[in-house]
Amino acid sequence: MATGTEPSSQAGATGVHASSRATIPARHLRTDRWWLAPAGTAAGLLAFIVYSTWRAFANADYYAAPYVSPFYSPCLAENCHTMRGGPNWDLIGSWWGLSPALLILIFPLGFRLTCYYYRKAYYRGFWASPPACAVAEPHKKYTGETRFPLILQNIHRYFFYFAILVAGVLTYDTALTFRDEHYAWGHMGLGSLVFLVNIVLIWAYTLSCHSCRHIVGGRLRHFSKHPVRYRLWGWVGKLNERHMLLAWSSLISVAVADFYVFLLASGAFEDPRFF
Repeated sequence: MATGTEPSSQAGATGVHASSRATIPARHLRTDRWWLAPAGTAAGLLAFIVYSTWRAFANADYYAAPYVSPFYSPCLAENCHTMRGGPNWDLIGSWWGLSPALLILIFPLGFRLTCYYYRKAYYRGFWASPPACAVAEPHKKYTGETRFPLILQNIHRYFFYFAILVAGVLTYDTALTFRDEHYAWGHMGLGSLVFLVNIVLIWAYTLSCHSCRHIVGGRLRHFSKHPVRYRLWGWVGKLNERHMLLAWSSLISVAVADFYVFLLASGAFEDPRFF
């Protein structure tokens, strides 16, 4: 008796339509709005890409004492805005005429692009690989991350080390926000709170990384012989459980911090001071 699930007889069929797989005429059997999640993910990532690209190439309105945009920190070119006590590191000579943000954004961007969660997000959101659970991807074959360029995802751990350095610089920038526009210490503005929230989320996202969890507690035969690493591994594991939430929260917070500096630098409004 035919059941409609006999092996496929399509010649040359691959993937879920291969001859060894059951034949199901429908592309999937899900009746919920499964497409909302990948569509929302794609929209969110696309919005950030558009905004960050505009700000990175703008090369303007990224410093309003004592605040510096996280997109431009540390500033590695000679054409950077002079920031008193700020992250001015003139490692690149005057030959660099483009926005200095392009010199530093490659590191946090590379860290996020190769992040395990973001891989899942843009694989599903943009490449439909697969678009959702129990929904077949439209590609004829699947090679995973075994070929160029996706094999480069394996350098995620090395981007993690750079991300730690960048987070350290942003921590320094946050400390500098407790100055006023004349660089006097002991002051706090609304921007200080914006930067505090951002750096907490940046560190939480960075330390919740799967690579961080492996570095802290990986390749240990007996946790009982390494109590300190075991405790750290447990803490990182707690953060790792919320890796997706931290990924989105930190992505939003870094954009908000940059936009806040843009509003101040462009003269849209003045930074409210608490003391």
